[in-house]
This record gives sequence, structure tokens and C-alpha cells, in this order.
Amino acid sequence: MTAALEAVDGRPVIVGGGIAGLATALFLAPEPVVLVARALLGTDGSSPLAQGGIAASVGADDDAGLHLADTLKAGDGLCDPAAARRILAAGPDAVAELERLGVAFDRAPDGTLALGLEAAHSRRRIVHADGDATGLALVRALTAAARACPSITVVEAEARRILVQDGAVAGLMVAGPSGGAVLRTRRLVLATGGVGALYEHTTNPASSFGLGLALAAEAGAELSDLEFVQFHPTALATGARPLALISEAVRGEGAILVDGAGRRFLEAVPGAELAPRDVVARAVWREIIAGRDVYLDGRASLGARFATRFPSITAGCRAAGIDPATDLVPIRPAAHYHMGGIAVDAEGRSTVAGLWAAGEVASTGLHGANRLASNSLLEAVVCGREVAHSIAGTPGGAAARLGTARLPPASDPAAARPIVSRFIGVTRDASGLETAIASLLPLARREGPCAAPARVGLMMAVSALAREESRGAHARTDFPATAAVARPGRVTLADALARAQRFAVADLALALSS
Repeated sequence: MTAALEAVDGRPVIVGGGIAGLATALFLAPEPVVLVARALLGTDGSSPLAQGGIAASVGADDDAGLHLADTLKAGDGLCDPAAARRILAAGPDAVAELERLGVAFDRAPDGTLALGLEAAHSRRRIVHADGDATGLALVRALTAAARACPSITVVEAEARRILVQDGAVAGLMVAGPSGGAVLRTRRLVLATGGVGALYEHTTNPASSFGLGLALAAEAGAELSDLEFVQFHPTALATGARPLALISEAVRGEGAILVDGAGRRFLEAVPGAELAPRDVVARAVWREIIAGRDVYLDGRASLGARFATRFPSITAGCRAAGIDPATDLVPIRPAAHYHMGGIAVDAEGRSTVAGLWAAGEVASTGLHGANRLASNSLLEAVVCGREVAHSIAGTPGGAAARLGTARLPPASDPAAARPIVSRFIGVTRDASGLETAIASLLPLARREGPCAAPARVGLMMAVSALAREESRGAHARTDFPATAAVARPGRVTLADALARAQRFAVADLALALSS
């Protein structure tokens, strides 16, 4: 493997075969790049599972200002208005770029783009493909374009460690079918997705456990707003893992949420079923912890149309023995999207020289405390293009010969998952977060398979404990009020370990004195 990769030394390296990684590689063409994907291109990650679509102000009654207003409202005071304005304004162009790359979006009978409605949007602006299979349609089209692009070299391997020299990226250690290797590069992009697989109930695949966050943190990068995890309120409540998602677009078409007695428990909430996701998720969670089952009811609003408008969701329900046209559909909240991530600037640059990030792994300032539905696919495309332009204007070349380093083992989130699931869930409190920190710290200090996931979970817990308020997706039962001033929270791995150690020492002293 090493000999084969020496030919691509010095090229930009992009880690992640989802929409953000593919877009970055394609927008860099014709500059030669290396795209590192864990599995066969187009088959892994959260991108193929995305149902809703791309939010873009392309409707006759819409504009970027309205889209921005909805985004800032959902972000609950933590969006970066300038970043959000820049990304959202690029929405129509991004849709056109995707069509140029082969994506066939759904059209209305008059030939215009068919637009869906999702929660907290004031206009129909969700551009979709193949009904409820937008992510898969995008991944297939972008994968085909990448495979046909002569400047993109695809390497099937798993990233294990970023190599740093003099404070800057010097290379990437990877492990593939034939062993370990080092890609020598001064320009590295992480597009590795989110953290959902750190939770027992998630809509994310098993590979989305925060590996990119761990790689960046171990390289010394700052991370931002890690406490903000969006729980999708309507995952299909079965024993499957990951849980099948029931898109918000179903509620946009009129489906309602009811308990086992048929009570519509969101009826009095502003926005009802189309309130922001954090509001709906907490309402569903309150019903569940009170011992009541919760269901999605699309019988009256969609009925026989359900299968036509949402074929993938219908297939998933029927596989579980449920016909959404005639049956109530059992649902529950599930970890779905991470608003926090690697802190980046307007070009996608992290605080480590030579390291960029795009997509869910990055914290661009667009989402704030609570992502507005379908803004994520837009961000992946727009920021992938911005990162590509930034890299193209940055001198490259291979780093000097690197010394030997031990290849870290493959990561396994199994030890961290029950801790994160229990204590950093839909609602949190100081006692639970302190328990999470004490439990994760010894795992994070190790160098085995549990280390990277535990380090991500530890940084999330430390960040959540520091935010003594409830805002967006971060709900503290011991601090239910929202603070007067919204302050983004940044953390490094060294900071988190130091804070956790101080907490552990203080906790031990208290135990010994009692």
C-alpha cells in the first residue's frame, strides 16, 4: 500500500466519501487530489440516509433574507450571522451546480423545482430528489462524477492519525486492507460526519462516532459548541440500528403526533408539529419518560398518497410490519445531527495550519444551537466549494520524510456509548454530566480502541457542563432558563482533559472528607 501511495505524495487529501468530501474533491478539479473513504465510495456515512432535501431560496415567494431569518431563529442566538448569510445566499447556485454534476431534482408538473416544507421554515424551500431519497440521489450522482474525474484518486482506507510537524499538518496515517501507510501532505480536509453512533438510539450509521473530531483534537485543533446535538423527534421506534428516519417533510405534508390514546400533545405548542426540532424532540421525550407511547399519524393527511410521496419511508415502515397509510407509526427521538464540530473560518480552515473541515464535522456558524432542517446538505455543498477554493490558493507539496510512528488501532465506541447515551441525551443536568466526565476520563487517557470515542464524549460532556443554561438542542433541567448573552464555547482536548482531571480531584477530595 505504501509504495502505491508514494505517487500521490503532496496532493491535497480529503477524508470522507459523503457529500462534503465528494463536493470538495470535484470542486478542486482539475487539481489532483486523494479522496480517502472507509468503504466503497457512495456506500458509507450519513449522506446516503438523508431524506428531506436541500434548503435553498429558489421559490418565487422566497429569498435569502427570509431563509436567513428562519435560520437565525432556529439557531437560538448562536448562529454566526455573517457566515449564515454567506452560505444561504449561495443556495440557488449550489442547486444549479449539483444539477450540472448530474443530480436530477424532483420537478412540479409545470417544470419548476418541486419544493417541500419542513419545520421552522416560513416558505416551501426544500429541494428534493427521488421523493424522500435526496441524500442517496446526491451521493450516487457525485460518486459517478468523482469516478469519472481523472484528477481524483480514491483510496479505501480508514484515517487513524494526523501527523503534525512544527504546528502544521505533515501527513495522515491510514489503515487499509493491506496494512498501514502514511499520506504525506500539507493540505488535509476532514469531511467525516457527526457523532450519532456515540448514542444507542441514532439515525446515523455505525461509522459516525466522531472520528474526525478526535483526529482534529488530537492534532491540537479547537472544537466549538460540542454540547449541541440535535435529536430528530421522529425516528421509527424499532429494534433496528441505526433507527430508520421518518423525515420532517412527512409532518410538512400534514402528519401529526399523537399518544396511544390519540391525543395530539403538540396542538397547543406554537408551530405544533412544525415547531423547531429541539422543541418537538423534548415534547416527544416527555411523553416517553411519562410512560406513554408516541406515534406519527399520517392517515388523514396523506393516506394512500404516503407511498407515492415517501417511497423509502413507506418501505422501511412496511419492513417493520407497519403500513403508514393505514397504521399509526411508532416513533422516538434519536441522535441525528451535531451542530458543534471543528472550529473553522469562512474558508473552512481550522486552528491547525494545513487542516480544513467541511460538512457535519465542521462548526461554520450556520447552525448555532439548533440546525434548521435541510440546511446541512446545503452547507456540505457550499462549504465544500469554499474549502476547495481555499486549498487551491494554498501552496502544497509533501512534507519532509516523517519518522516512524505506531499505527493506532481501529476505534470502537462500545465502551463510551452507554455513558454518552445516558448522561448527554435529550435533557442533561450537572450530576449526570459529572458522572459522564468521571466515567469517560479513564477511557480517554488510554491508547486503545476506546480512546478516540471517549475523548469526543469527554469533550462533549465538559462543554455541556460549562454551559449553565438551556439553549436550542442543549437542555439543562437544572438550568432551564436561557442566558441573556449567547456565548460560543470552544475547547481543545488538552483543556477538556485538564478540566476533567480537576473535577476528578475535587470529587475525590469531597468523597474523602464526607
